[in-house]
Amino acid sequence: MDKILEQIDKERLPRHVAVIMDGNGRWAQLHGQPRIFGHKNGVRSVRQITEASAELGVEFLTLYAFSTENWSRPADEVDALMHLLVETVKGELDVLNENSIRLNAIGDLENLPPKTYQALREGIEDTKSNNRMTLTLALNYSSRWELSNAMRQIAHKVSAGTLGMDQIDDDCISQHLTTAQMPDPELLIRTSGEHRVSNFLLWQLAYTEFYFTDIFWPEFTKEEFYKAILDFQLRERRFGQTSDQLKI
Repeated sequence: MDKILEQIDKERLPRHVAVIMDGNGRWAQLHGQPRIFGHKNGVRSVRQITEASAELGVEFLTLYAFSTENWSRPADEVDALMHLLVETVKGELDVLNENSIRLNAIGDLENLPPKTYQALREGIEDTKSNNRMTLTLALNYSSRWELSNAMRQIAHKVSAGTLGMDQIDDDCISQHLTTAQMPDPELLIRTSGEHRVSNFLLWQLAYTEFYFTDIFWPEFTKEEFYKAILDFQLRERRFGQTSDQLKI
């Protein structure tokens, strides 16, 4: 792991890394355990990747923790996930504060179970002064919900006369998204061998580099995270330009 870490150029880190944490349930089934066993072990990976991001100097880390589509899972799994979220937020507060990591959340948060929402709000409030890194949990999140919500806000402002039609551009839309206070992700990591974005940050991922791995989330370690960062640094980000243009 040290050899990989030594190769990382800390002057060329992505400011914002997003992660689709996939494979908890399948990992648990491979070990003959119920799916919640995978989610509980996935918390270790959350801790490791949060720690690794802060140590490297990544400014924003966003984790896709629970989508709006996940409500269709078996009720006992959903209930266990919500309970695990409360336990995890409360249990990690001291670590977040010791490392000056600010907790944030995006999604339709008010429609989370009351205890989950309360624990989340308390965690956000308790860490609001931290400034080393922002850890964002996407909970009850759907990019289509987010975009629809942004369009409603913009339409309301146009109707009220506080926003002109000619003011609606890319920046305007971005400022009405739940991620308005952070840069778009430069790197998206998805575990477990799936190759899709699953309704996650569809607007924000327009120029993001994707990194896919077959490793299930509970087995995604600091070393695997460093590999993803190194892979990102070996790529040429052209944003529609040619390689020759970037050399000018």
